[in-house]
Amino acid sequence: MSVSSPVERSVRRRRRGLTLIELVVVMVVLGLLASLVFPVVFGRVVDARMTTADTQLKALGTALETYRLDTGGYPSTEQGLAALRDRPTLGTAPANWRGPYVREAIPQDPWGRPYVYRFPGTRTPATFDLFTLGKDGKEGGEAEDADRGLR
Repeated sequence: MSVSSPVERSVRRRRRGLTLIELVVVMVVLGLLASLVFPVVFGRVVDARMTTADTQLKALGTALETYRLDTGGYPSTEQGLAALRDRPTLGTAPANWRGPYVREAIPQDPWGRPYVYRFPGTRTPATFDLFTLGKDGKEGGEAEDADRGLR
């Protein structure tokens, strides 16, 4: 059995943990990785939301066209997109309503707000306006804040 000197015990104790410099290096490396990965992942989320909005708008636009073919016109602004799911009770109820024209409830936009529907449309008076105001919920904007829709 050998007896270790105080110097040997001190060296063994130092080897058990990480030094402050090693911890700082690890934190810097993790920070650099996060700064490289976060923009890529965040950009994909933004793209996914905009693609979801485009897909939902096209599906709702198709349902509105089917509604028009059956009833002879689009639902009024007051009847809204709910007329695609349930027979309208506001205004003049269409005689040839053969819905529902969508299987599920009318979806919210990817930012949790209802899609904006107007008939007659302000940009296309002969048809309808159907759009989302984007992330900011205001008209105009760029990137994720931009309005997207069928107008």
